[in-house]
Amino acid sequence: MPLNAALLERLKRLGADVGRALKAARVAPGQELSTERFFAFWQALGAASPADLGLRLANATGVHEYDVPSLAALHSPDVRTALDKIARYKRLCGPKDLAIDVKRAEVSISTIWRHASGPMPRCLVDASLAKQLVLLQRGTGLPLAPRRIELSRAPADEAMLMRFFGCPLRFRAKRDALVLDAALLDTPFVTHNADLLRALLPSLDARLPRRGAQTFVDDVRATLARRMSGERPSVEKVAQELALSPRTLQRKLGEAGVSYQQLLDEVRHDTARRLLRAYELDITEVAFLLGFEELNSFSRAFRAWEGVTPHRFRSSRVA
Repeated sequence: MPLNAALLERLKRLGADVGRALKAARVAPGQELSTERFFAFWQALGAASPADLGLRLANATGVHEYDVPSLAALHSPDVRTALDKIARYKRLCGPKDLAIDVKRAEVSISTIWRHASGPMPRCLVDASLAKQLVLLQRGTGLPLAPRRIELSRAPADEAMLMRFFGCPLRFRAKRDALVLDAALLDTPFVTHNADLLRALLPSLDARLPRRGAQTFVDDVRATLARRMSGERPSVEKVAQELALSPRTLQRKLGEAGVSYQQLLDEVRHDTARRLLRAYELDITEVAFLLGFEELNSFSRAFRAWEGVTPHRFRSSRVA
């Protein structure tokens, strides 16, 4: 994904030392970036900018500067449809997915970068969460406040974040997420424009990748990643989320040359590495989030993946 000139100019207006960040990350404007290089730029940007840069960027981005997927969300009839539009078209803006999880009385919104080898930079986390909230506020015309903000990082800048989001903060969480009351999903948008949507959506749908075997495998992998929250994702639940029968899911994976168990192991392995390397979670908590019933089972699986125990892996990364 490239760093477009309009974004860089907005960042400069907000006081960011863009030139220093580009140099530190060894990237150039307009260059097609891997996730690693994109994260490196945002990491350097955060180190060379005011602490609230990501938050202010959301308000500083005018509706006329929104990308087309964001415009499709803004002109949706309600919050629920807007989130569905963002989730559907998010992959047009890079190798990332928007995970929307509705449980009981709340809905959580988080971004999953499919090729990330480390955590999202703090500045990018703030910008992403703030952008989601500002879009919903603009769409509804209401000063919506989340139920809470979940952040994987250690406590920092609490006062600044609370002033912007106006809600409780939960640090050292397993994800970075905007959590809303589920009752808000049916809130209508004052910016709804059916004519504009009829003009926008066909072109967006045409740009979505066709569902080939590899794309389907990616969809299953992303679904599994979203369900790493304290349970072993069953093939029945994943199939239901993808609107398939378990038999059809397994048949399509077989046609792609992989099995459900292989993908589950891959996602557990990748998630384990990320949690052990990036988050301040106890190893027992990591095992729980990955759906292992006991620590010993997780340790055996991790040793098979990496050749070392989770404790040794974590120690080698902080030494």
